Amino acid sequence: MKKSALQRVRAEYQPKLPKSLQGPVKLKVGKATESVANQEDIKNLFPHTYGMPVVEFERDENPSRLEEPFNVGIILSGGQAPGGHNVVSGIFDGIKSLNRESRLYGFLMGPSGFIKHQYMELTAGYIKEYRNTGGFDIIGSGRTKLETPEQFESGLKILKELDIKALVIIGGDDSNTNAAVLAEYYKSKGEDIQVIGVPKTIDGDLKNEWIEASFGFDTACKVYSEVIGNIQRDCNSAKKYYHFIKLMGRSASHIALECALQTQPNYCIISEEVQAKRMTLDNIVSALCYMIAERAKLGWNFGTVLVPEGLIEFIPSMKKLIQEMNDVLVEYAAELEGLEELDKLRAIHSHLSEGNKELFKSLPKDIALQLSLDRDSHGNVQVSLIDTESLISRMVAKRLEEMEEEGQYSGKFATQHHFFGYEGRCADPSNFDADYTYSLGFNAAMLINAGLTGYMSSVRNLTDKPENWIAGGIPITMMMNMEKRHGEMKPVIQKALVNLNGKPYLKFASMRDTLMLNTLYQYPGPIQYFGPAEVCDRPSMTLLLEHGKEV
Repeated sequence: MKKSALQRVRAEYQPKLPKSLQGPVKLKVGKATESVANQEDIKNLFPHTYGMPVVEFERDENPSRLEEPFNVGIILSGGQAPGGHNVVSGIFDGIKSLNRESRLYGFLMGPSGFIKHQYMELTAGYIKEYRNTGGFDIIGSGRTKLETPEQFESGLKILKELDIKALVIIGGDDSNTNAAVLAEYYKSKGEDIQVIGVPKTIDGDLKNEWIEASFGFDTACKVYSEVIGNIQRDCNSAKKYYHFIKLMGRSASHIALECALQTQPNYCIISEEVQAKRMTLDNIVSALCYMIAERAKLGWNFGTVLVPEGLIEFIPSMKKLIQEMNDVLVEYAAELEGLEELDKLRAIHSHLSEGNKELFKSLPKDIALQLSLDRDSHGNVQVSLIDTESLISRMVAKRLEEMEEEGQYSGKFATQHHFFGYEGRCADPSNFDADYTYSLGFNAAMLINAGLTGYMSSVRNLTDKPENWIAGGIPITMMMNMEKRHGEMKPVIQKALVNLNGKPYLKFASMRDTLMLNTLYQYPGPIQYFGPAEVCDRPSMTLLLEHGKEV
């Protein structure tokens, strides 16, 4: 198949590596670690992999041993994120740099391929076609959870059959939690199988001191910001619509905040702020109506509003409703199965507590139905299917009508709705993500060669030049706490939410009032792959601000 001009040229890009990974490496071992919370519970659940030290790689100027060949398996797990193919390329190049006879196997369509023994060997010629490209189509991805001994044993059988020394799971917080459970299981059974995780999610909520960014966040935000900028240019040209734009981010508002910093919309809702201030839907609507009424006084009946995908779960009253609904949907599953829409809503309503009954009844029918959908494999509400942006704009329209009758508003309010999700998940990675993911993969190969298991690949110091990045690994258990899932307390990686005392949020908050009552849109334009480093290699504004750099 003929490639586009960009594909042909982009294939020749050679991702940059930290100096410490350019040649033989040696391991620098740090102090023992503990989980971020619930230390005793996590320690009891992971007796063989808890408390391991943080490690860092340094160049070995006097290598003394000849590396034996070893085989590695990989799984792409969960939703796609730009740069996944470069993780695979990095692992391949890493193991081949240690011994040319090492082999790489990919399990097809995510964890299910591991369980069902569906795989392929990834050769140099095959991988060449995917370097620096977006997507996970090299082997496919899936959302099957690895959580039962039967699955672990089935996977062990194919690992032994292919003489695979280590399994690399490339995924988000839930996938890497599964990696930790799998590493603990094999260790407890005395099996000589290593498990390494790689931090992936465009949502940006898998991070801490040691994982400064999850891969794909930079690229996805640049894609969304380009399109938001285009909409804002149109908005400022036609001057007749309010654009309500929902952005991915089920559990945190990092994407919305980054896009707000890049594009300077009139309003951006931050879910974590809503929760901290115990705001209601009514509070959000009131703030938007104030802005719209004030802009109308200036003759401006247009604007842009960014809405994080997971907002509805952060509104305290809605969160309480959803938590009770989660229990109702499990406890009364047999009763609810097969009911028509209205009958299902009535049945759910009958099982709710009084306060939640009132809130549930007040919701538009379509929103109530969306909240009543089956939960995903992790027990989460499928927030991407809830039209939060439409719900808010409809409530705003109703309130503005009331304000107009009372003489508090005089203007025109017309809306357009957008949801940007899939558009950013499989873009060709930015130079930052191309370099970062390749380094994460190459680093994972070194972690395997060091004999480690239950670790996540870590590359830090990301606002410096790639050659100065710091490569190493952290125990996955270090990131874990206990949370309620499907009615039971489970060990999971703690999500990183937007820090309301952090520099990215404070930067946005300092501009907010000015942006509401002015039109100061920025237009980032498309991702640049060729040109000055300050344009092409620039990391996200979130990362720069977190490290005290200029934006």
